[in-house]
Amino acid sequence: MATTKITITVPDGQLAEIKRRVTAREATSVSGFVQRAVQKSLENEAEFRAMIAEGLAATGGPLTASERAWARKILTPQKSGTMARKMAVLLSTPAV
Repeated sequence: MATTKITITVPDGQLAEIKRRVTAREATSVSGFVQRAVQKSLENEAEFRAMIAEGLAATGGPLTASERAWARKILTPQKSGTMARKMAVLLSTPAV
């Protein structure tokens, strides 16, 4: 497998923890730790996407344009108190 050397920036505390794990032989090296973390992140994202696709397939397919617009409207931060009022209305509305 081809590899490429890169430079990354992490907070000092994270680097200290990674080095502690290397010293404790919980990781092979700093580079190895980062490679493993990136791989796990990619795997988790793929699993999440698959889970979302499965959920959408089980509930009628991808969101329609109007469903997306509704979700955007509900999830977009509003002035203080507005979201709480919307959520109260949403939660008090009987399910259809």
